[in-house]
Order: sequence, then structure tokens, then C-alpha cells
Amino acid sequence: MTMIKLGQIAHSRSGDKGDGSNVGLIAYTDAGYNLIQKTVTTERVKRHFNQICFGEVERFEVPNLRALNFLLHDSLGGGGSESVKTDAQGKTHGQALLFMEIPMPAGLSVAELNS
Repeated sequence: MTMIKLGQIAHSRSGDKGDGSNVGLIAYTDAGYNLIQKTVTTERVKRHFNQICFGEVERFEVPNLRALNFLLHDSLGGGGSESVKTDAQGKTHGQALLFMEIPMPAGLSVAELNS
């Protein structure tokens, strides 16, 4: 099975929401959105961020933007001015999510997912 990184088919935005980070994953194409909608689950995101996310992960679908939005609760060490973490606002969490690998479905190419 061929694996691809999310960064090959999507881009991201992230920031803070109190003590949690807010990570948006935006697919480049409808086919890419269908793929991330099926494969990028709250469980997978929680596992991907297991070193920093100590709370629940919530997922919200935004199909008109081809996006998924994840809230990673208890991931910022208190948030903003309370945290001693290097990234107390979660600005790098979106970039980190793009390194997650997902299986490439048979019959699809990366070109179909990113253009």
C-alpha cells in the first residue's frame, strides 16, 4: 500500500483556543477532501499528536471549504501567557499535521488530489 503525506494533498492553518490548539486541514480538491474526510479521524490525530495533546480531539467538517477543523484540547500547557512551551499558541501544529501519512487509494494519483 502506498502512503502519502497530508502535505501532498492539503494545506493547514492553526492557532490557539485557550489551552487547546485549533488545526484546520484544507484539501486542494474535492477528491482530496473525500480522502481526508474518510481517513483523518480524531483517533488518528490524537495518535499523531500523542506527545503534546493530553485531552480530547474534536473534529468539525467544513465541506464548502473542503476542510476539517480539529480542536486539540489540553495541548498548549496552559495556553498563551501561562505556558512555557516554545509554541504556546499552536502555530506549528498545522504544519506538523501535514506530516501525517495516510494510505493512497488504488486508482488515484497525487496529481488528482492536489490540482
